[in-house]
Amino acid sequence: MPILELQQSSPLFSNYALDQAFDEMFTSNGIPREHYEILYKRLLELPADELQKRQFDADATFMNQGITFTVYHDSASTERIFPYDLLPRIIQAKEWECIEVGLKQRVTALNLFLKDIYHEGRVFKDNIIPRELVYSCKAYRREMRGISIPRDCYIPIVGTDLIRDGDGEYRVLEDNLRVPSGVSYMLSNRQVIKRVFPRIFQNYNIRPIDQYGQALHATLHSLAPKGVDNPTIVLLTPGVYNSAYFEHTFLARQMGIELVESRDLLVHNNVVYMRTTSGLKRVHVIYRRVDDDFIDPLVFRPDSMLGVPGIFNSYRAGNVTLANALGTGVADDKAVYAYVPKLIKYFLDEEPIIPNVETFLCENKKEQKYVLENIKDLVVKAVGEAGGYGMLIGPHSTKEEQEKFKELIKSNPRNYIAQPTLQLSKAPCFINGEVDSRHIDLRPYILFGEKITIMPGGLTRVALKKGSLVVNSSQGGGSKDTWVLDK
Repeated sequence: MPILELQQSSPLFSNYALDQAFDEMFTSNGIPREHYEILYKRLLELPADELQKRQFDADATFMNQGITFTVYHDSASTERIFPYDLLPRIIQAKEWECIEVGLKQRVTALNLFLKDIYHEGRVFKDNIIPRELVYSCKAYRREMRGISIPRDCYIPIVGTDLIRDGDGEYRVLEDNLRVPSGVSYMLSNRQVIKRVFPRIFQNYNIRPIDQYGQALHATLHSLAPKGVDNPTIVLLTPGVYNSAYFEHTFLARQMGIELVESRDLLVHNNVVYMRTTSGLKRVHVIYRRVDDDFIDPLVFRPDSMLGVPGIFNSYRAGNVTLANALGTGVADDKAVYAYVPKLIKYFLDEEPIIPNVETFLCENKKEQKYVLENIKDLVVKAVGEAGGYGMLIGPHSTKEEQEKFKELIKSNPRNYIAQPTLQLSKAPCFINGEVDSRHIDLRPYILFGEKITIMPGGLTRVALKKGSLVVNSSQGGGSKDTWVLDK
């Protein structure tokens, strides 16, 4: 449904249309929402060529600063500038307050769940979640059973993906607890928009996010082993060929800590040291961007060149802290996700503030039957995949693709869940010289140490292809700055 009022007032909006998806900027009647009015009026004043110039300026900034990501499956060009949309997503203060409370509730329950499954196992004894579901998860680490970690904090760094349904209600789409990425793009987006849209930025009272580096450092500092008052903190990267290497270097600079690879570390007598020009220096806290499987070749994959031999024994002895803890990927599992509302009720005796998306477990015979019969209307996901891979979007799929996924589900039902195809909310984006709507989600970033800190906003990811519901950068998605208003 085109917005006729906008067509008359500006050619920028001539093809902007409303549909069943919740629109962040406009009401269903095509009227700008109050918190978007300043942005909307400014867009009416700017000609398309001026917006295009500012988009070029933004892209040039990303290029000059090396803000990139890697696409491994693209043989033509693996290194790309992170796609950036010029127009910010705006969230009201009251709306954000509810999100904050809901995220604190969720991350608290998930941390208690992780502690429990590696210690007492009360959730199994009380039949809250099936024991075999957790033990069959590829991310479950039996080696972590009985290990005590500082502050019992398994997930100091979290990125939780939120969507808005057709009624504008927020829902949790998935949790990212192993090595959540993207926060550097959140910070870079803010730096860029301040430069290319200074007037609009100044006309809004926007909560700052520049303190993330300090907050992350404080969180890691608080997780140092007992008796260590001035810990040495490092960021462990797989190296320059990793898809998120830009982020690793960015965050190390933000925190003022060393960026290290496995060859820079060694373990002696269960103590981790860093090689420096002045000799060995003890390391107390490691913000690892290396997956569990590769962290220690003596315990996990013996063919790994990315990890540090002996680091797990040092971790188990309490001589070094790894953030996030090993084995946290259990709570990333999309089948475990279906039980999170029950986990919140069990551990906190509260109802979830931000609900899940309805989820069907293909391991359940009744639910599997429903999925197979209705696959053309559902989104099917592999439980351990990320980045939009291992997924079928029923309404956008072919008959052949549907049949293929039916066979995959039947052969390995534990590996698949299904959800209704939701119309993610839409936001205005500057695309091909005009303003058009695209589907979006939101990944807020949560830090959990001495206290829980949530950056006001997060990374709004955009499905830049018209009609697409896939926001991942590796599959054609991009991002935009997220403004949380102070009042």
